[in-house]
Amino acid sequence: MQTVHRIAELRALLAGRRQAGERIALAPTMGNLHRGHLQLVEVAKTLADCSVASIFVNPMQFGPKDDFNSYPRTLEADSRQLAAVGLDLLFAPPVAEVYPQGMDNTTRVEVPELSHILCGASRPVHFAGVATVVSKLFNMVQPDVALFGEKDWQQLLVIHRLTADLNFPVEVVGVPTVREADGLAMSSRNGYLSAAERTLAPTLYATLQTAAARLQAGERDYAAIQRDACAALEQAGFRPDYFEIRRADDLAPPEERDTELRILAAAWLGKARLIDNCPVKAPAPV
Repeated sequence: MQTVHRIAELRALLAGRRQAGERIALAPTMGNLHRGHLQLVEVAKTLADCSVASIFVNPMQFGPKDDFNSYPRTLEADSRQLAAVGLDLLFAPPVAEVYPQGMDNTTRVEVPELSHILCGASRPVHFAGVATVVSKLFNMVQPDVALFGEKDWQQLLVIHRLTADLNFPVEVVGVPTVREADGLAMSSRNGYLSAAERTLAPTLYATLQTAAARLQAGERDYAAIQRDACAALEQAGFRPDYFEIRRADDLAPPEERDTELRILAAAWLGKARLIDNCPVKAPAPV
């Protein structure tokens, strides 16, 4: 595995691979890697000849009350894990390489509508930061295919939209959420959980599954299902941010005839803000 920190080095290495006719895959990450990140690389290797991962803790997607300064930086350990799964090239740039003019003077990319609901309502700068850095990475790497985890379903849709709107010649692939044995979605922020909170954390996914079962059974009172789920989370010790049933493809509130749904949730447990979601194929109304 080769590791580079500068855009010029990255482009020089990839130019040779591209001239050789190789297909290039990109798995963007913020580091502090877990099994879910490694799954992105493993899928990338099945879709392309050259696998590239980026590790960059992107300051633009953190709000003033977010955990940018305390977010774990574990490049050495991350590098060992990536090498072990056969990554070809790691790109780990410093902030000044990505934002040479400083963030305040950097052109920003923003996806309307999708960026201001759900997680975007609670974290108003988040998705503009994600869209901007992903656009920059697409231009730096020029991948044929890019891999993103489905745990961040809203983020995945934002990236699909910006890729289409800005005509990036990149195939965006969502990779299913990797879970612990008890159902908890793997996340870098799980490390913020205390031992007692870690025991409670799988309740979030269990609550999603309960709501999904009600929808699959034909219930259509979305507001009641959402209220019950929030109450169950509060009773378990969470502070729900949102628990919403949405249309899967655009996150619009569903109508009765919609069958392809996604349930999305965010909730605080101690210092950790956990997010998760699950797909639902609801029966068509009679």
